Amino acid sequence: MEIGFDHDKYLKLQSEHIRQRIEQFGGKLYLEFGGKLFDDYHASRVLPGFQPDSKINMLLQLRDQAEIVIAINSSDIEKNKVRGDLGITYDQDVLRLIDAFRGKGLFVGSVVITRYEDKPATLAFEKRLKQLGLNVFRHYTIEGYPSSVRMIVSDEGFGRNEYIETSRSLVVVTAPGPGSGKMATCLSQLYHDYKRDIRSGYAKFETFPVWNLPLNHPVNLAYEAATADLDDVNMIDPFHLEAYGETTVNYNRDVEIFPVLRAMLEMISGSCPYQSPTDMGVNMVGYCISDDDVVRRAARLEIIRRYYDAMCARRKGDEAVGDTVMKLELLMNQAKIAISERPCIEAALARAEATNGPATALELPDGRVVTGKNSSLLGATSAMLINALKALGGIPHEIPLMSPAIIEPIQHLKVDHLGNHNPRLHTDEILLALAICAVTDPGAKYALEQLPKLAGCEAHSTVILSQVDMNTMKKLGINLTCEPHYQAKKLFHQ
Repeated sequence: MEIGFDHDKYLKLQSEHIRQRIEQFGGKLYLEFGGKLFDDYHASRVLPGFQPDSKINMLLQLRDQAEIVIAINSSDIEKNKVRGDLGITYDQDVLRLIDAFRGKGLFVGSVVITRYEDKPATLAFEKRLKQLGLNVFRHYTIEGYPSSVRMIVSDEGFGRNEYIETSRSLVVVTAPGPGSGKMATCLSQLYHDYKRDIRSGYAKFETFPVWNLPLNHPVNLAYEAATADLDDVNMIDPFHLEAYGETTVNYNRDVEIFPVLRAMLEMISGSCPYQSPTDMGVNMVGYCISDDDVVRRAARLEIIRRYYDAMCARRKGDEAVGDTVMKLELLMNQAKIAISERPCIEAALARAEATNGPATALELPDGRVVTGKNSSLLGATSAMLINALKALGGIPHEIPLMSPAIIEPIQHLKVDHLGNHNPRLHTDEILLALAICAVTDPGAKYALEQLPKLAGCEAHSTVILSQVDMNTMKKLGINLTCEPHYQAKKLFHQ
């Protein structure tokens, strides 16, 4: 795959810039961490060369200085709010994040429950965290937040919050998702620090939008596509333009909150160190793009993928995404993006028309496109996967990798003992069958060795796939999209 982003340069520049911010504020920085710290696949797709764990690797450069504070909103605990990408609740994700940070050797100092409410689920979660040996702090709802600045920056506002005891110079405040109170946590800490004559500062760790790329650069448009359901809109930062005469890009929520944030910082410390929301951000991404053409193409493909994902969500019954689909259509028109830019889409549709059935196509790293269709033994995506492994390994198409004698007993098990109605093998089942064959068949073994080459490939199905097939494609690193249609004309689909 073509590389358009310098990963090593990013680690160096981003960590250096954070160190400079720490020094700017006298040795203590609260860093609000926006976006995903782990598994940032959006960034790795639109910036080829950016690794899904680039951010955490960057933090490892500051391991001795950093500690983590995880914020979770009490109402999200009570509502059992679920992360859409992981399928787990926010309180479960707090535990996952703690394990992940510790697994990387980073120090997790505490958990703060924001907008704290004395309710059953919150109390139970707080008790569980303490039983696990974690420091837990309560931050309360402040009447009039965020507009009533005098109330917020007072003993009845931030002053009511429990002070989070921290021991490191860099305090990274992160959360399971948006609306968890990261910024309020940082500002509350600043308030308490200044009461204690401790010099400290606040900044935001940003990735998107990229402030020093043009407003309509595909990377910034891809960010709008990714947050279309949140109504985020990229815009020129008017405060930065006025202060420096320089055009930079930010997004609407940061621009809208900046006057209030500036007023809070002035009341806390006597002055605001920032002239604009762009100033607040720590974002070196734009300086690390090594091939703009590669990055532009990758971002355009991401917008197409987001469009198909939204259409499939609407087909599955999520009426809330109707506006999202319309916004994505507008973004595609604005950037003059055509679905033909992903060759796998046209290839899949053509194969489906020729065979009068479902089809899946995948574009290989060298530009070749392989397809698959339903058969008595395999589903279309499973067939495509086998064909792709053959193509990558230079194995002639007519050479079978598995005997029907291997596949048929698995089908018998599925239908006659496990109650499945579809005898065709799903992608996970076909890979297990291939792994079994690889014990005695060098060809099957060689085909399995091609699996890592599928990471980053583009694929398209003419029907909405089962969750198991989608999960397998995701684990293989394949960027999959589906037409918003089901294979079977039923009312209920698993």
